[in-house]
Amino acid sequence: MGHCYSLDLRVRVADFVEAGHSCRAAARHFGVSDSCAIKLMQRQRHSGSLAPARQGRPPGRGKLMACEAFLIQTVEAEPAITMPELAARLLDEHGIVAAPAMLSRFLCRRGFTYKKTPDGGGVRTRRRAG
Repeated sequence: MGHCYSLDLRVRVADFVEAGHSCRAAARHFGVSDSCAIKLMQRQRHSGSLAPARQGRPPGRGKLMACEAFLIQTVEAEPAITMPELAARLLDEHGIVAAPAMLSRFLCRRGFTYKKTPDGGGVRTRRRAG
């Protein structure tokens, strides 16, 4: 993912263009790409702001959110369930295809940890607060 230029640089480029220079001249002067200066001025015309837009996907959305309660109840009722087994149960009961790694990340974000047991298996438990 690309990085955002500082607001200070954005303001200086915009001021340079508003002083009568071209976008390409401003780009050469400040050491940014031509497209950066052009898109920056387009952004200012359309939104009135030079601030960068948010990057990344907003949290809290995804196909697993619809069955969050089911996943948590299943893991709490059966802590030794493996992620492939959980993925199969999710497919059977809700018709949602999910990779085991995706389920593991989802549960980790909800406070579950995976503890290995001496017999070679493992158990998912919730982290304690505090």
